[in-house]
Amino acid sequence: MDRLRIGVIGLGWFGEIHCETIIGVPNLELAALCTRQPDRLAAMGAKFGVAKTYTDYNDMLADPEIDAVSICTMWDQHVGPAVAALKAGKHVFLEKPIASTVEDARTIVEAAKGAKGILFVGHIVRFNPRYRMAKQAIDAGKIGKIVALSSRRNIPAAWTPTILNKIGPIVGDAIHDTDVMLWFTGEKIVSAYAQTISVRNLTHPDIGQTMYRFASGATATLETVWCMPEKTPFDIDERMSIIGTEGIIHVQDTFPNLGIVSSDKLHSPDTTYWPEFNGVRGGALRDEFSYFAKCALAGETPVMGVPTDAAAALEATLAAEESARTGNVIRIGQG
Repeated sequence: MDRLRIGVIGLGWFGEIHCETIIGVPNLELAALCTRQPDRLAAMGAKFGVAKTYTDYNDMLADPEIDAVSICTMWDQHVGPAVAALKAGKHVFLEKPIASTVEDARTIVEAAKGAKGILFVGHIVRFNPRYRMAKQAIDAGKIGKIVALSSRRNIPAAWTPTILNKIGPIVGDAIHDTDVMLWFTGEKIVSAYAQTISVRNLTHPDIGQTMYRFASGATATLETVWCMPEKTPFDIDERMSIIGTEGIIHVQDTFPNLGIVSSDKLHSPDTTYWPEFNGVRGGALRDEFSYFAKCALAGETPVMGVPTDAAAALEATLAAEESARTGNVIRIGQG
């Protein structure tokens, strides 16, 4: 087999982006689509020329011609299709967060043990070349022992009203930086403290400020603001600093690395994660899917997107949210 026939479960805005990415990966074939909304299913089937469409993911999983699935349902609806897909012997690309509770994350991790297919969790920032190069420098000993980290991942308010009725900024976005910090340090997070601010009085707060302590004693601060002003000219303000005993690494992404000035505004679109060219997505998301396909076709266990790593990032961010609710420092694991 030189290509995987993959189906996408969940066709919201990011499920559609997954489809636009898959069609540009040579060893993947977008073979099936699934959503509970018939009108959306018909529209996406027509857009991508996919004949096999389902309103029940179990029917998709029963198809022996489907080798793999991409799961883009809401985070609190991951455990059902993920466990079912693994039991059906499919390879699974599961979007982050791995689940909405630590218990569900553990259920998914257990289901992956001994499964015929691989389970890959889509923590996309590990495929951002700037963070990959930072990891390479850390592993080479360029900055010595990590003692402090800080991150910023802020996005415009226009993006977030609908999202904030489903998930908050700490689990929704700071989980990216949490995962990368776990990757960089190779350490466990032992405590979390956070504060949140509600600006628009939506279901979840607009702003999350988080602090972690790692088992080594290193500390971290994470800023996540989901209400940057309307006229903010860039899609994301993303930065991270890693301070070691012998050096410093600073990562800065879209702030801005491309500026487009039109008659009415200055705009800086994403050029890193899933930039679109002629209807096909590239960037880090394509690299993620290429890596997933390579591992699945070769029968290799992924060393990126590892389920236990994803579960650790989820546990830390959920602890941070608990801290924001209670005002207490939350101890994690044996910390």
